[in-house]
Amino acid sequence: MSRAVRYRGRFAPSPTGPLHFGSLIAALASYVDARAHDGEWYLRIDDIDEPRVRMDAEVDIRSTLERYGFAWDGEIVRQSERMARYAAALATLRQMEAIYECACTRRDLEAAPLGSGGERVYPGTCRNGIPADRALRSNYAWRVRVDETAVRFRDRLQGLQQQHLSRDIGDFIVKRADGMFAYQLAVVVDDADCGITHVVRGADLLASTPRQIFLQRKLGFPEPAYLHVPVALNAVGEKLSKQTRAAPLPDNPLATLLAAWRFLDQPLPAQLPTSVEQFWRSAQDGWSPASLPPVPMLPAPVAYERPGPVRLDSA
Repeated sequence: MSRAVRYRGRFAPSPTGPLHFGSLIAALASYVDARAHDGEWYLRIDDIDEPRVRMDAEVDIRSTLERYGFAWDGEIVRQSERMARYAAALATLRQMEAIYECACTRRDLEAAPLGSGGERVYPGTCRNGIPADRALRSNYAWRVRVDETAVRFRDRLQGLQQQHLSRDIGDFIVKRADGMFAYQLAVVVDDADCGITHVVRGADLLASTPRQIFLQRKLGFPEPAYLHVPVALNAVGEKLSKQTRAAPLPDNPLATLLAAWRFLDQPLPAQLPTSVEQFWRSAQDGWSPASLPPVPMLPAPVAYERPGPVRLDSA
């Protein structure tokens, strides 16, 4: 009889600023799902986009997670220390003739049609060789060749998902023209190397998942189970993020954890916890994926939208 694979989850913030309420939603859902399955939970710092990285952000992220009662397994993984692994994966794809060089710029693609998800569909300009009018450009990206096969998977919350990459995305970038590895490649290699079995994250990344599954299949990696929870929106319908000036998480973990728990429509215990430690014990016992709102986005509590004095009602 084969031995069951133990649950392994992860949280992978980018160190571009402090954690906010939207970050907490993803962290909480991934953490409690792992612990409710008696699984492991890893922390990875997705610092591959060097121009956006803030030197102090990782320390702030770690201290915030600790203050809120998160405890990760093993050593922290940093993408910036894994460039050799991404290069090896790229070399494998190149050996398979699954990728090609591309000299197109964003400006070149402004006239490309939009796919169903609102992204520009790459028209295949360089698929059979770089055109002469672009051959003198010095910096090339690498794109992976997609095919006509539909990528299908069943999200644990959002249900059956299907995407025709050739129609909706086109050949997509795995290494950028500035020499940086693309998120899609890096995250696939990272999850495979860490043995991640379950990915729980925000629904803003749902559209990226077929690309990641396509790469997993190309590289012979196992496919994790996916669960995409609703992302939190501000009053004007923007996703809470550092770019939309989302308020950093306040120094009141218990009230904020309870607000995140309510956001996810999770059942509250008969007696509300009075400490962070009690919250996590009750959360592990009460976690109910079936109760999660099966929608991609929901309004955030007003108190956590933007910087300024955080208004915290009683728990």
